[in-house]
Amino acid sequence: MFVRAAKCIKSTRLPLAARRAYRLAFSTSLVLAMAYGFGLGIPLLAPLFVVILSAKPSPPPGPKQLFILLLAVMVSLGVGVILGPLLQGAPLPALVLIVLGLYISNRLALQPGKAAVGTLLALGVTVIAAASSISPTLASTLISALVASIALAVVGQWLVYPFFPEDVVAAKAPPPPANSSDSNWLCWRATAIVIPAFLLTLTNPASYLPLTVKSILLGREASQLKLREANVEMIGSTLLGGACAIVIWGLLSLAVSLWFYAAWMLLVCLLLASGMYGVIRTGFKPSFWMGTMTTMIILLGAAVQDSANGKDVYQAFLVRISLFLLVAVYAAAAMAALNYWRTRRQLKSGDE
Repeated sequence: MFVRAAKCIKSTRLPLAARRAYRLAFSTSLVLAMAYGFGLGIPLLAPLFVVILSAKPSPPPGPKQLFILLLAVMVSLGVGVILGPLLQGAPLPALVLIVLGLYISNRLALQPGKAAVGTLLALGVTVIAAASSISPTLASTLISALVASIALAVVGQWLVYPFFPEDVVAAKAPPPPANSSDSNWLCWRATAIVIPAFLLTLTNPASYLPLTVKSILLGREASQLKLREANVEMIGSTLLGGACAIVIWGLLSLAVSLWFYAAWMLLVCLLLASGMYGVIRTGFKPSFWMGTMTTMIILLGAAVQDSANGKDVYQAFLVRISLFLLVAVYAAAAMAALNYWRTRRQLKSGDE
């Protein structure tokens, strides 16, 4: 039945950009419903990984690729478990290793098709290391949630992809590698953006997990941006993501139901994905819309968790969006300061 329906939809020949937007929106909404329905430990991670894995339009990974991805994830996250006790016994060497781990994850993320693995390695050396330094049980819970979320995200892609497939085209040549010095600079710049959020996470990993995830995604975004674009993209996408989260939360008050939650998420993600893939022409890059979508998912997931735990959702949301904006402003300021320092250094070297 699913195959027949997929063939019918395929025969209508939706434009490629529209297919990509529908695919991302339906995958995110479906995985969100499954994550909450199956009772995953941290449900917001599954739809978040759908966006991360689907950012570059391509067929979802096959079973073999999924197995390799999960194996790489467990190895990456296992590094964080090892670093946890070291943070308690020898904090300075541990911090040096974590900075190097972030740099390596950023180098990996700059390679074609390796962005998701790089992001997961960054999560391993930051969130898992911080959690392991406080409680091995908390670290093991986070690892289980991350692995289950990735598997569920890929399954959701498998279910939706036949309805909105990519066009069959000849493989394009990979883009030329970036200059070595530029790559090193981008990696160190992204690392500098994550470090303050990580240091804050050391005080309370469970509470500041969303902030660390946001800072890692901002670091990825910063590695693709020029300085002139940084303020608009990083701060603007954070503000718009917060606004979208407020809209969905307000609509949920009309009918508190998982199905309504998934439906509202579908509609808003479809609108954002339309901007991301060019269905709606805007002056913003795809990274802007991706940043908006990830911010919205993190804020909504944290708000649902706050509500389930009996916390003041609105106060927690205000604190969280303020921290997100602070991280975004810091990221933009850090980029400006580091670029200024680099330019001065290059000019000084040229004069000599």
